[in-house]
Amino acid sequence: MAITIVLTNQKGGVGKTTTTSALAAGLGKKGEKVLAIDLDPQGNLGFSLGLDIDEGYTIHDVLAHNVPIGEAIQEADDCDIVSSNILLSEAEFAFQGEGRDLLLKNAIAPVSDQYDFIVMDTPPALNILTLNGYAAADHLIIPMASEILSLVGLVQLEETVEAVKASVNPELNVLGILLTKFNKRTNLAKDVLEMAETIAEQAESSVFDAKIRSSVSAAEAPAHGMCVLDYAPRSNPAKDYQDFVDEVYRKIKQ
Repeated sequence: MAITIVLTNQKGGVGKTTTTSALAAGLGKKGEKVLAIDLDPQGNLGFSLGLDIDEGYTIHDVLAHNVPIGEAIQEADDCDIVSSNILLSEAEFAFQGEGRDLLLKNAIAPVSDQYDFIVMDTPPALNILTLNGYAAADHLIIPMASEILSLVGLVQLEETVEAVKASVNPELNVLGILLTKFNKRTNLAKDVLEMAETIAEQAESSVFDAKIRSSVSAAEAPAHGMCVLDYAPRSNPAKDYQDFVDEVYRKIKQ
């Protein structure tokens, strides 16, 4: 049975998709069998992992019961992936009725035994797609830019997690908060770290020891259809993301 990890933050621009692609590819490079799923209508995860997102079936087709998930899985270099596209933006209105927050969990069940990890990217919103991710997840990871405004909304996210635990997924665990765009020399970064640690403690979690430094290579990598680990393996973000992947692996396997 696959361990399912969902990357989430209702705020955009925090490096969530970059983090998802690095985690999926990084776990794959460890020899783990990984399935990445893109729940964001922008479709950037598939693009970041080298797919033509206009080819093949998507997670929208799966959730709409047009095809089983096995027919939507495509191969990337270090993992398999189910891509997304703009049609998924209709999900809030298209997927109605009882059990709509369990569509994803039920959809991935037939292939869960074929993978060691399922890693999901979610949209920057607390909507039905995000809730489906939470309902299907074993662990949540919250990437957060090292900025004061990034702290806004984390309390609401915590409340949503508690609601999901009380209803459809009592075993849901917040694995940790990952600080991105981190510059340890600034007072701002120190202040954000301190506040993030307080929020993590309230969620019975922690801030990852790994912190992701800023670099143009992290922004360039998706444009080349590559995760940062492959695009610029000697860059600071690549080294930081490798530390992050190792830390996630240790936390889950311990």
